Amino acid sequence: MNLKSKNRGDIENQWQIVGSECRESPSDGTRIDATETRFSAWTPITNKACNHQLFQERTTLILHWFDLWTDRQRKEFILRLLRRCSKTQLKFTSDCLTEAVPITRLDFTAVLPRFLSLYIMSFLSPRDICAAAQVSWHWRFLAEQDCLWFPKCIRLGWFLRYCPSDHEYGAWKRHYVACAASLDILTPREAAGVYGTLNERLTAPEEQEERWRELMIKQTIRDKIAEHKKAVLKTRRAWINTSKLGTSFTGSIHNQPLTLTAALVHLGDKCSLKNSFPNVETIKSQGGLTISRTLENRYASSLVKTMSLPFNQPVRSTYCPLPHFLLVSSKVPGYELLLAAVHASVVVLPYDSQGMTLEALLSLAERAIQGRMLQSVGILAEGSTDEVILTQGLSITEKTVQMPRVREFWEKLCGWVVTASEGGSLNIFAPLASSVGGMDLMRKLSSMTGLNVRAPTGTCTGSFQHILSEWSGSSDFPPLMYLHEALLLSWCRQAEWIEEACKELRKHLEPQLHFLCQKIKGRILGLFLWDHIKMPVISIKSEIMECLLQGLVALMNETPDDAVDFLGRFLLKKSIKDGLKETEITSTNIINPIPEFSKGFISDADRRGGVCKELSDSERTYVRQLQAVATVYYTPLRAALDSNRAIISSVSLITIFCPLLDILEANNLFLIELQERLQEWGPLQCVGDVCVKFCTKLRAYTNFFNNYPTILKTIDKCRETHPVFRAFLKRHDWSVATRMQSLQELFLAPSARVEEYGTLLQALALHTPPEHPDYTMLSSASNTIMTYRNFIHKLKTSLNQDLKILEAQNTIQSCPNLSEGSRYLIITQEVALLTCLNGDITSSLRMYEHVSDLGLFLFNDALVLTEKIVSHVPFSLAAKTTHTFLASVALHCLNLKDITDTKYVQNAFQLESPKRQWICATDREEKNKLMSALCSAINAAITRN
Repeated sequence: MNLKSKNRGDIENQWQIVGSECRESPSDGTRIDATETRFSAWTPITNKACNHQLFQERTTLILHWFDLWTDRQRKEFILRLLRRCSKTQLKFTSDCLTEAVPITRLDFTAVLPRFLSLYIMSFLSPRDICAAAQVSWHWRFLAEQDCLWFPKCIRLGWFLRYCPSDHEYGAWKRHYVACAASLDILTPREAAGVYGTLNERLTAPEEQEERWRELMIKQTIRDKIAEHKKAVLKTRRAWINTSKLGTSFTGSIHNQPLTLTAALVHLGDKCSLKNSFPNVETIKSQGGLTISRTLENRYASSLVKTMSLPFNQPVRSTYCPLPHFLLVSSKVPGYELLLAAVHASVVVLPYDSQGMTLEALLSLAERAIQGRMLQSVGILAEGSTDEVILTQGLSITEKTVQMPRVREFWEKLCGWVVTASEGGSLNIFAPLASSVGGMDLMRKLSSMTGLNVRAPTGTCTGSFQHILSEWSGSSDFPPLMYLHEALLLSWCRQAEWIEEACKELRKHLEPQLHFLCQKIKGRILGLFLWDHIKMPVISIKSEIMECLLQGLVALMNETPDDAVDFLGRFLLKKSIKDGLKETEITSTNIINPIPEFSKGFISDADRRGGVCKELSDSERTYVRQLQAVATVYYTPLRAALDSNRAIISSVSLITIFCPLLDILEANNLFLIELQERLQEWGPLQCVGDVCVKFCTKLRAYTNFFNNYPTILKTIDKCRETHPVFRAFLKRHDWSVATRMQSLQELFLAPSARVEEYGTLLQALALHTPPEHPDYTMLSSASNTIMTYRNFIHKLKTSLNQDLKILEAQNTIQSCPNLSEGSRYLIITQEVALLTCLNGDITSSLRMYEHVSDLGLFLFNDALVLTEKIVSHVPFSLAAKTTHTFLASVALHCLNLKDITDTKYVQNAFQLESPKRQWICATDREEKNKLMSALCSAINAAITRN
């Protein structure tokens, strides 16, 4: 019982201690009023110090409870609290929330000036403008303004037959809807016939007077702008309220300084007329031509033209000649040399065709052109007689050129070029003019773009020498508009060799530079000796050797200052003394820019004869290369095998050389028959039957191409296992007898020759009239060769895809097998892996952290993600990059999401798989290229599945 009373006393003391915040304890002897409650939540109002102290302690207690509640309990408490607040308190809460969480969506028409809102809406299509008009009454008022519909009507040839009054509203929109309902579209000629305002030609005096008037107007404008700038600099304040630029202005330019934009707008408004825009009238006075009236009318007409043009129309400069634009694909062999040969006035755009899409290429071209007008566009990319390969996997032919995205690409690219009447042209560096399919493609491009489309006839064979042949549609030589002649000629002769050198330079650069330079010099010398001097048949006479020996002995005895001069004088005296015959050395040009037959074609018969001559000459050179393989390599190896001193085995010898010897036998017969026909050449001479007969022997080429990988593997294996064969190759490779080529390089000749056969036979069929007796046979042979060439292209593509997959397999560590089915590599890209630090807030305020670097390997059916690790080598600038397998995602399960640029992250995107997601970022150009490739691959994968 005592224990219970003791506990009750402790509790009472405890409550007294708690209640001492407001009053003294009864134990202190103080009397308690009868109106006070000992354990209440009473708040002293008069005692401010106690009031503030109790408020702080109870607030801390409530916040402590708030932290312990669940999310549902917190929301319920906030809702009850807001219901008890007054309107002023709710207003204060709203302001605080607005400051803490900024507004991310806002009606821009209520914030921006009206002219900026109209400028933004001008980029919308008519259908989108009509949809925007349904948002609100204010949006409808903006969407029906005449400045939006006026350019769209004028562009389609829909003109109002009256001038709308100032109070008439939406006249041009109603006119657009009425014309669209009846599809009343007028061509420029029809519009000129109805309204008489288009295609008006001026006489020479009128045109000269018009130019002089324009110069005077421009000078007046410059003076006005200069005066305005001076006035602004003298009277401007430390700050200017730019929000008033869109308001009306009625003062003078000189009295009230404005910004330059506002001054020009005011000048245009002042010069506009009330009801119509009459023609320019010239008023001659005592001092000359009055400028004021002309300036008003000119500004009025220019204001109409400016309103009628789209806002993103390219700007054409009248002070310098228009530049040319050249697209150079990375698939062009040795394109680095071409970039060095480009003229200074040419805008050149080199691009990587692998993984590139037409949309990304058009974006790069737009950034390079920067809104300027162009005189012409040149396309230097892979191609043949009937196709142009702009990007990987996209061949532009007469069938694919009508595809929507291809058509849109050509129309936008050629939209920056001046019209054909002003010299605008599209120049394609592929032999399209040498085949019927290529000519059809050129006609479709011409009708689509409205430009003069030109291409080489392709009657020159060799490494890209078709560029040097005659070009269609013009008397000038288009390549010289873009490239310097000397470098162009050098590149055309050695493009493939230069590409091999550039590949090695890109891979090894400095360690192999000296060796490759010597190799290129040797090849140039070997080409000259092979084509002109014919070193294998040179024999030095004994008397020449005696004269040289005597001159050297005399040189040793005399020891003159100039040894070369002394030796020359000695040989000259010796020749006069002994009566030796003088030899005239005729110097020939190493590089003949354009063959003789391509300089002055008169008729199709002459063109046909020139093509046949080129076919015979190139066939003779090709047979000489094949004979070099037989005489330099096969004959000595066969003789050593027959004499029981074999360098390689009989099986290896047959595997390496027999397929090529079969080709040599077939081409020898073809060359003999072709030369017999050319000796009796005439307008009715036929070579189609000879070509058809040769096409029946293409099985020798098929046998060679099917065994080509085995041949190369056999050569490599014999070189590794037989030191004698390795010494044999070292002795004979890159010699004059082999045209400074190795054995493996000579085995490339058949595939290159098949390409030349397609070009030459299509050119023959093109320049052979349908009524000619040889037309049917030539067409048959041309179709057979083209089919066979497509077969070789498929072999090359399949082999290249396998090599790329194998290279990716070796690059990625711990990677599963990538060689499955018809899989091929599209593009590889290195990106930065990001992580979001605060994903629960709005996207514009999210912050990201760079975690690591990733490598993306995009295939046609999957995306492989790897972790990229860069390690640096001590005492060197070199760095080693390794990739470790991270994940792989099937494309039909992959979701691609673009992340809007903010001040915290730029050029980011998100990859989502069913189980994981990755936030990546890269450069802007690389992102556009990668996003285009990913979207195309994902859509193709979804379509297949």
